[in-house]
Amino acid sequence: MTSDIILLVLGLILIVRGADRLVDGASAIARKLKISEFVIGLTIVGFGTSCPELVVSMTGAFGGNADISIGNVIGSNIFNTLLILGMTALVRPVGISTENRRRDIPVALLATFLMFFCGMNKSMLGVGASDSLSRAEGIVFLLIFLAYIVYSFKTDSKPAEHHAEAVETSIFKAAVMSLAGLAGLIIGGKWFVDSAVAIARNIGVSDKFIAITLLAGGTSLPELAACVAAAAKNKGQLALGNILGSNVFNILLILGASAVVTPLSFADIDIVDVVVLLLSIILVWLCSYTFRKNKIDRFEGVIFILSFIAYYVWLFIKL
Repeated sequence: MTSDIILLVLGLILIVRGADRLVDGASAIARKLKISEFVIGLTIVGFGTSCPELVVSMTGAFGGNADISIGNVIGSNIFNTLLILGMTALVRPVGISTENRRRDIPVALLATFLMFFCGMNKSMLGVGASDSLSRAEGIVFLLIFLAYIVYSFKTDSKPAEHHAEAVETSIFKAAVMSLAGLAGLIIGGKWFVDSAVAIARNIGVSDKFIAITLLAGGTSLPELAACVAAAAKNKGQLALGNILGSNVFNILLILGASAVVTPLSFADIDIVDVVVLLLSIILVWLCSYTFRKNKIDRFEGVIFILSFIAYYVWLFIKL
């Protein structure tokens, strides 16, 4: 138990330091390449901070444990949207651009609805009797993901503003900084998850509960650290790109790739889990239209966090 606590603390230290380096390096790359910070957050930061989810879900898929793969993705996306985006908005309101409203938030919604449709019992709709994500559906998820990434780069019409510090930071130094930060996030996240899961298994809780709570929270720590650090540095678009990017990565890439390895059954996933995930993305969509503020403000951040707390209370009551 003592060694697990030590690993937990060391993992958190690595995560915090890694997030700071990753945000600075990614922002410098965006300015150097004249790519918007949102697209950098969507791709480089989003993929990087989703690596822990990829490792956990693919491991579950190869081991034939669908509860781990699916529960990790659903839990991580709820954690990302309600808790991380809520906390980020508390630090500093998160701006929402026209591209976010017209392209990125709808894609996140589409991905979530697709997962819901493919994972529910399709016999209810008269299109089959399976409640699993098949290999063919996994391939479709991967193709949609690829199309979205390509489209995001092609429609990236707002390059990041030029700052004096970008001149002083070479592209090589920025890349090294980003990779070092990413390594800190991934290693720190792994230490945290391993120690947390070891403690949970000793207590004797289910794989689904571990996946939706400890694994989801642990593998989302890189997103949390990166987003809070980005908000503190007034880089809200980088934070929003990271959240939306991570959510799309988790569903389309991670679940898609896991389903190609082995079909993933949703039989043990509660309808409440999927509904909360859907509502979390709908909340982001609604915030982009409320009062024409074009941002998620602190009040809405509190609503996100309270929704997350209510969901976790329900999980613990059901345990």
